[in-house]
Amino acid sequence: MISEAQFQTELQLLISNAIREDVGPGDFSSLACIPDTANGQAKLLVKDQGIIAGVELAKMIFDYVDPKLKVKTFIKDGIKVEYGQVVFEVSGSSQSILKAERVVLNTMQRMSAIATKTNHLMQLLEGTGAKILDTRKTTPNFRVAEKWAVKIGGGENHRYALYDMIMLKDNHIDFAGGITLAIEKTKKYLKDNNLDLKIIVEARNLDEIREILLSDGVHRILIDNFNYEDTKTAVALIGDKCQTESSGNISEKTIREYGLCGVDYISSGALTHSVHNMDLSLKAF
Repeated sequence: MISEAQFQTELQLLISNAIREDVGPGDFSSLACIPDTANGQAKLLVKDQGIIAGVELAKMIFDYVDPKLKVKTFIKDGIKVEYGQVVFEVSGSSQSILKAERVVLNTMQRMSAIATKTNHLMQLLEGTGAKILDTRKTTPNFRVAEKWAVKIGGGENHRYALYDMIMLKDNHIDFAGGITLAIEKTKKYLKDNNLDLKIIVEARNLDEIREILLSDGVHRILIDNFNYEDTKTAVALIGDKCQTESSGNISEKTIREYGLCGVDYISSGALTHSVHNMDLSLKAF
């Protein structure tokens, strides 16, 4: 994953672009009917159930819009919530609260959905030793928040983007001329460019597992679209030579069985691309 400094930079970019997109030259609805001297307060109301996420990001959004806004938090990120609970209250300029409202709700609703799904899958994996990973199958320009939500839900982050880890998948291998050539070319490239990046290599069958194991320097083998028995065989072949990760068409019905195969990680694009937003609202009071 990226550094904490870059993570914070990405969050600020997300916030500034989201406000630019939503507010543009001005919130004319509020400007038209609410005096700029008016103050008010609003509460973040839960109208659903699940794991709340995005509270800290909401604070950052409010601060970006108006540093004078005050947020009183009742429920922190990662806590299970029920219908009717109040997560926080915000007070200050009425115009500022309304300017931030939609961006806060959009981010928190999606982040909470992702955290809830991640938490559910982690519960399914309990006792297996396997951990859940996200992927790059994220919403454009919202990746940093979605990966943060996975962490809040109890999962772990895979690579952030194309530049912070090497992942040699089927197309890379085929274009490079095979597994061994792809690995050797990659190691040379990293050395020549003074890059310290971990290498993950995807395997499509047990023969490819065996070939990958002939090369040094592989951090993790991606056991892609294997059945249960072949996954167990792959894990046995790999042993402690490197980390193992299952992926490909893994559902809620099958995830525990794959965890019981002994893999270290299970990656799931569904964490971020197939969720139903949590129902939240910001109500003046």
